[in-house]
Amino acid sequence: MKRIILSGGGTGGHIYPAVAVAEALKRRFGDGVEILFVGAEGKMEMEKVPALGYRIVGLPIAGLQRRLDWRNLAVPFKAAKSIRMAKRIIRDFGADAVVGFGGYASAPVLWAAQRMGVPTVIQEQNSYAGVTNKILAKGARRICTAYEGMERFFPAAKISLTGNPLRGRFSKEGADRAEALEYYGLTPDLPVILVVGGSLGTRSLNEMMKAWIVGTDGKAPVQVIWQTGKYYEREMQAFLAAHPAAHVWQGAFIDRMDYAYAAADLVVSRSGAGTVSELCLVAKPVLFVPSPNVAEDHQTKNARALETKGAAVVVPDAECRTKAMPRAVELLADRETLAAMSRNLEALARPDAAEDIVNEIVKVMK
Repeated sequence: MKRIILSGGGTGGHIYPAVAVAEALKRRFGDGVEILFVGAEGKMEMEKVPALGYRIVGLPIAGLQRRLDWRNLAVPFKAAKSIRMAKRIIRDFGADAVVGFGGYASAPVLWAAQRMGVPTVIQEQNSYAGVTNKILAKGARRICTAYEGMERFFPAAKISLTGNPLRGRFSKEGADRAEALEYYGLTPDLPVILVVGGSLGTRSLNEMMKAWIVGTDGKAPVQVIWQTGKYYEREMQAFLAAHPAAHVWQGAFIDRMDYAYAAADLVVSRSGAGTVSELCLVAKPVLFVPSPNVAEDHQTKNARALETKGAAVVVPDAECRTKAMPRAVELLADRETLAAMSRNLEALARPDAAEDIVNEIVKVMK
């Protein structure tokens, strides 16, 4: 029986890659593998992971607040307690390997495992390495990355370029386009832009859509699938009631992402690691509006890494309200550029990322 601890959390960007690897481990070993997740108390992984059928233990670890905050005083005590707990968890579980997916939740368990001589693997999703992963890379056996050039952050001999593991099946073939258009109530006569801002939504992209709808007087030359996010749903529904727009489908969530990608000719999106990896697999031309509110501005770095390979166009967040949709409409008229972007994205795709990471885990356990 192989016993493997997977740790990471705080955001979906750290949790879902870990779940994708758990699923790949189950496919590979069936009942011959036991998996335990370790997360941070009170964070989203404590709810999401058990809902997917996996066992999770929470540590009292907390991250530093970026501004002066009295809560920062408690961080060293929480870290020390979390490391003590992590050692006990590793010992009681009998872990053969510990895999960290970034975020401060993974720090104590990776640190403890390395001190106990248990092999560790790190998975870095972004083109700019996170603080936790940079600190713990020295003691890790393997580091699985999604971008080239990560020798800037990690020892070159330990790096494996695996890509980001994704849940679900994304591919260039994808769903049937006619079915997808019908699902969203759209027509094959006009091109489609997919605007997607994550599960909670993105203020910038929603304001961009509002400005564009007002500017086109609701008579846009293209169709739009507009995902507003849960947080902004009511506000955007009220806006559309006051400013009716032809050819716009609006919803808080997108349940059928395969249909959304199949229908779209171009995507306007944030540039989190998971989204970037999905877009490479579906080879869908993209205009990125990176979030400026993330650690080390990694979304801008992710987006620029694709832009330099001719696989994306980038519009900064500060300019997106007025510039992103006009630029997107302009791109739709340029079939050659769209085709080139699609080819360049496809060249970056790594459909077997989860399986490749499992290979690296198996190697370090031997």
